[in-house]
Amino acid sequence: MSVLSRRSRDRLVGVHPDLVRVVEAAIARTPIDFMVTEGLRTPERQAALVRAGASRTLNSRHLTGHAVDVCALVDGKVRWDWPLYPRIAGAFKAAALALDVPIIWGGDWPRLRDGPHFELDRSRYP
Repeated sequence: MSVLSRRSRDRLVGVHPDLVRVVEAAIARTPIDFMVTEGLRTPERQAALVRAGASRTLNSRHLTGHAVDVCALVDGKVRWDWPLYPRIAGAFKAAALALDVPIIWGGDWPRLRDGPHFELDRSRYP
């Protein structure tokens, strides 16, 4: 069973408590270890990501603490291969269902799929 690193916990500061609970439950369920790369963002950080082409919106759910990004860890190394992320997403979705916290996975988006991204569903968390 994996556990969140101190670094991942630090990156959850300012993230909505319900999403933190999902992340904590997902790390206990996941077949693929992961770390949190980003949680709450400043408007300046978001603008820099848009300028760099890493984001397309200045209205990100990260600005309100309603989103997190993760990266897969395999043998202690960061991996971005797509097949790892649906497996991590499965753990997130199972954790969210068990906790009754609706989430959206960026990998399910029809355009600009974002495998590392998880956010609270706007229908319950506007």
